[in-house]
Amino acid sequence: MHLDIDLAVIGGTGLYQLADLQDVEPHQPVTRYGALSGPVRVGTLDGKRVAFLARHGEGHSVPPHRVNYRANLSALQALGATRVLALNTVGGITERFGPRVLACPDQLIDYTWGRVSTYCEEEGTDVLHVDFGDPYTPVLRRRVLDAAASAGVTLVDGGCYGATQGPRLETRAEIARMRRDGCDLVGMTGMPEAGLARELGLDYACLAIVANWAAGAGPQVDEVITFEDVLDNVAAASSGIPALLRAMLAG
Repeated sequence: MHLDIDLAVIGGTGLYQLADLQDVEPHQPVTRYGALSGPVRVGTLDGKRVAFLARHGEGHSVPPHRVNYRANLSALQALGATRVLALNTVGGITERFGPRVLACPDQLIDYTWGRVSTYCEEEGTDVLHVDFGDPYTPVLRRRVLDAAASAGVTLVDGGCYGATQGPRLETRAEIARMRRDGCDLVGMTGMPEAGLARELGLDYACLAIVANWAAGAGPQVDEVITFEDVLDNVAAASSGIPALLRAMLAG
C-alpha cells in the first residue's frame, strides 16, 4: 500500500508513540528483509500524513544490535515516505550536549560491528557506492533547524554522533577515545540506519535527545546512569518535539 506520507518519524528509547497523531491506522508491510520492529502507525498531524515507527518495538523489546534496520526503512519507503526524521536517545560527551539537550548532528562515526549494514548483501543485488560525506541530508537538517526556531524549541545545530554496538553502555576509556575522535554524542542506533536511508534515496535527519552524560563526561565523572533517569530526561527533552514537528509540516 502506497500512501502520501509527508514525514516518517522513527522513535528511539523512551519514544514509543506520537500522542498527537489523529485517525491512526497500523500497517505492517511485508518486506524481503524480514519483520519490522513493530507496526508503522500512520495518522494525521495538522492535516498532514505522518508515519511513526518505534525502533525498539512498542514495548522496548528489540535491542539496538537486533533492530532490523533494513526492514524498517524498506517498509517506510514502501508506504510512501521520502523523508525520515530519526529520534535517537543519546549520551552527551562534550560540553554543549548535557542531559535534556536536543541536537541536530551533522556528522557521524560508526563503531558498530556485525550488523547487516547495506542493501547490497544478497547475491544478485546491485552494488551501491553511495556518497556519505554528509551522512544527514543537508536540506532536511535545515528544515529541522528552521522548524525549531519557528516553534521556539532550543536545538543545538551540529555535532558528531558516535554509534556504538550496545546494548551495554560504554566504558570511560571508550568515551575518552570517542572524545579524541571528535564525537559529541554517543548512541547505539545511528548506524546502519543512516547509511541504509542513503542507499534507498530517503532524506534523513537525526534529532538527538540527550538522556545522560556519557561515562566519565560531565561534572560528576563517577555518576551511575540509571534507566529511570534516562526516561525522565528523555521525557523532559522531548516536550518540544510536537511543536517542532508541526512547524516542519507547516513549512
